[in-house]
Amino acid sequence: MSNNNLVAEDSPVVNNDIIRITQRVISRSKKTREAYLNKIKQARSSTVHRAELACGNLAHGFAACESNEKTILKSLTHSDIAIINSYNDMLSAHRPYDRYPEQLKTALLEAGAIGQVASGVPAMCDGVTQGQDGMELSLLSRDVIAMSTAIGLSHNMFDGALYLGICDKIVPGLMLAALSFGHLPAIFIPAGPMTTGLPNKEKVRIRQLYVEGKVDRNALLEAEAASYHGIGTCTFYGTANSNQMMMEVMGLHLPGSSFVQPDTPLRTALTNAAAHQITRLTEQSGHYLPVGQLVDEKVIINGIVALLATGGSTNLTMHLVAIARAAGIIINWDDFSDLSAVVPLICRIYPNGQADINQFQAAGGVSLLIRQLLTKGLLHPDVHTVAGFGLSRYTLEPWLNNGKLEWREGPETSYDNKIISDIKHPFSPHGGTKLVSGNLGRAVIKTSAVPEENLVIEAPAIVFNNQNDITPAFESGALNRDCIIVVRFQGPSANGMPELHKLMPPLGVLMDKGYKVALVTDGRLSGASGKVPSAIHVTPEAYNNGLLAKVKDGDIIRVNALTGELSLLVDEKDLIARQPYQPDLSNERIGCGRELFGALRRNLSGAEEGACCIEF
Repeated sequence: MSNNNLVAEDSPVVNNDIIRITQRVISRSKKTREAYLNKIKQARSSTVHRAELACGNLAHGFAACESNEKTILKSLTHSDIAIINSYNDMLSAHRPYDRYPEQLKTALLEAGAIGQVASGVPAMCDGVTQGQDGMELSLLSRDVIAMSTAIGLSHNMFDGALYLGICDKIVPGLMLAALSFGHLPAIFIPAGPMTTGLPNKEKVRIRQLYVEGKVDRNALLEAEAASYHGIGTCTFYGTANSNQMMMEVMGLHLPGSSFVQPDTPLRTALTNAAAHQITRLTEQSGHYLPVGQLVDEKVIINGIVALLATGGSTNLTMHLVAIARAAGIIINWDDFSDLSAVVPLICRIYPNGQADINQFQAAGGVSLLIRQLLTKGLLHPDVHTVAGFGLSRYTLEPWLNNGKLEWREGPETSYDNKIISDIKHPFSPHGGTKLVSGNLGRAVIKTSAVPEENLVIEAPAIVFNNQNDITPAFESGALNRDCIIVVRFQGPSANGMPELHKLMPPLGVLMDKGYKVALVTDGRLSGASGKVPSAIHVTPEAYNNGLLAKVKDGDIIRVNALTGELSLLVDEKDLIARQPYQPDLSNERIGCGRELFGALRRNLSGAEEGACCIEF
């Protein structure tokens, strides 16, 4: 990729609140960041890393290579690039990666480097496991992915790495590992979204009709299959596409590469360009840029800002915390909430709008998003990226000029103001992620898709200790009233913190009937939380002596997303006298492989610390 058409412009003035919050993070992270940078400095090599291997070690490392590749690797002058692949052929988002390794190896060879597949990592889909036992492995899979990647990179053969991953836990897991090997340059390579299928509004309508018993399972399956119908990421703005947005704004993708569809000439050209570009970042290139240096406090803040401006997934309020900690940077939910008060919501992508990610791309995409945020000083422009220094490079978009990949200026205004608004006239002055706190603990609530009249609710609690008990209660009519549904013992230590999106259709039906309804849980909901006001990730979780364990049916709870309050309105003396409910979770820790993950589950940190079992 030529830098001639990627020239950074003069930096705009950064918003004072953005500077203040960034400086707070820098001050908070001073010791841990310094220790991290010292660690990657010590791991740096002035020559190719494989030069440190004994002859027997090196021979094992290239034994399976072609003879010309062995010759290059023996020379100890050319880079060896690791390829970390999350391919499987069941998941639509990861299916395109089957051909990427050979394509990347060819492109790397053209650039004078060698590529080796260092590791394959697991990739699971929350959409498949939703409401199933396997969902309790989902969050844990992130740390398993990080560990699997580390094993692949531990051979010390490599001078840089290309990471192939897209969905919910895969990108965060790969990022944790990439930053653990922060002395290596890294580029993340997306595969793109599937083509548009059944409109999201129609899909939701069929789901609710099914919950009400007005259509049968065949009709529901046909609607779902028409929505999720081909290769590529699901087109709604859940965690997978939030990951892609975040990675591009953080400068870890090539500019404009996140939402180009699979199996297109432009997608192929961008993948080849990523292989060429990684060789320009290695020690051997003379322009060494390790990923641990690239990802600094400003880059983390930029990632948060982009998520808020687009109404991104609440899962990233945990994943970004863990990612930052892997780089020695300490952030918390106060940072998300304070930034949300400054950053306006300028995108409407389902579930906080009706457009899908392809329509977002057509309306101007990431380059327009970055241009608008830079114009208002809401992003730090003076950052390193894999495309060079300066975030203004990411206001450009890729195109094929007679078959040659080039970058040109992206759009300056939106092609559809209902999807990407002018930042002077945002959909909301607030980024849509709010910290709520009180005697029940601290939690996150995503407000961008919640009607304003539902942002405050005070109602009696209906308590569930298992998400599977809610459907029978709904079907019996027991939930037909104003209520706050409490679903507890769903936190990291209890059962691995499954996603509870299965609850949204019935709760949505209750709201459509005119009832005031909210959800309070120590579990997750991701980017698909929709219109139901939901205080999620409650910490401390019920299993770890959180007050949530003492809540009883009929207790009044107040959720106020405007003032940031999450309170159990019960007399303090009564609460002290109550004994916390202690469920028997033994049956929920056996089967579907859950018994294999006990050690990880027992060592997970709280949600606000990233729900991570890795020591940083």
